[in-house]
Amino acid sequence: MTFTDLDEGWSELGRSLLGRKAITSDWMPSFAAVPRSAFLPEVMWPHDMDTGTTATVDRSEDAAGWSAYADADVPIVTQWDDGASDEPGGVPTSSASMPSVVFRMLADLDVHEGHRVLEIGTGTGWNAGLLAHRLGHASVVSIEIDPVVAAEARMRLARAELPVVVLTRDGAEGDGQGAPYDRIIATAGVRKIPPAWIDQTRLGGLIVAPWGTHYGNQDAIVRLEVGGGGASASGSFTRPAEFMKLRSQRLPFAGHHAYAPDGVGAAERSTTPVTADELLGHDDQFAVSTFAVGLRVRDCHHRAAVKRDGARPVWFYGLADNSWACVLFRDGQPESQVWQAGPRKLWDEVNAALEWWREAGRPSHGRFGLTVTTEGAQRAWLDDPADSWEI
Repeated sequence: MTFTDLDEGWSELGRSLLGRKAITSDWMPSFAAVPRSAFLPEVMWPHDMDTGTTATVDRSEDAAGWSAYADADVPIVTQWDDGASDEPGGVPTSSASMPSVVFRMLADLDVHEGHRVLEIGTGTGWNAGLLAHRLGHASVVSIEIDPVVAAEARMRLARAELPVVVLTRDGAEGDGQGAPYDRIIATAGVRKIPPAWIDQTRLGGLIVAPWGTHYGNQDAIVRLEVGGGGASASGSFTRPAEFMKLRSQRLPFAGHHAYAPDGVGAAERSTTPVTADELLGHDDQFAVSTFAVGLRVRDCHHRAAVKRDGARPVWFYGLADNSWACVLFRDGQPESQVWQAGPRKLWDEVNAALEWWREAGRPSHGRFGLTVTTEGAQRAWLDDPADSWEI
């Protein structure tokens, strides 16, 4: 296939994806035959990665702008607050991922002719459509928990003559009736790999999913191979990402006032030389330090406030008890004030995890891995699966 096989709008995106090695040549026929634009709603909310903002784009009012966003490498929100709102500003709960993310994950999935694939999180249906074009629609089953989103995806897939079976259920359950599958791919972030996914993947098959901890919203794509006689799956992370979370695994956070309603007055005080850049990774959305700390500090969630007047507090909350900590970073100060309260010393745990990561040579996402079992155990590791710890 050459770029002359693509229409003008898609050829520009195709050149960009190929130039960045975000798509492999074997996916180009599906890329050309199954345009993302055919799977997007009339009203959508493209996300600006630089500013973190979204804009409402209505095709009936701005057809050119709508088409430009549809053919751009940007994520697009397609639902807010589980469908309860039609306006931005709430919680985004369904989306069309960036094409570069979509095709990198499909490359990780390593599908071949004859493979059967289970997709978790149908969304717009575009990812299922790409797989169906490559493998045949009878070889792909997709699961979507939201009945409205599922119905719209079925309609778009049928219109594209790719009538994939779309099941309406919690994706954590998988599809036992259709198992075993050669591949399972999730397009929703998870905090636990559901045991059903391992059970429903054949021995030697692959599970590709965005995985992370409740420490933050960040995910990393994990590529697990099922082994251990079908009782476990293990593999490395490939790259950072961020996805909307599986509904049954969303953050169980009671809110700040459940921890420190009266402020920091009665907490234990100390100071730290750790800087905001060391902790937050220069505000990088995909900071490796943040991912590493999440792997080492269990049952903890953190939130960094916006800097105001040179001051920026970062809060830490225990998810299994009422422990909390706060570090207040101030511009120009060599040390920062720390407050801690509750059964756990959360800042001490976070600081120890940061020190461990630094002493390990500041390893990247790709050096970390995950091993999971059908009994629900999860263990993380650095370089060697034999040297793992429970998470």
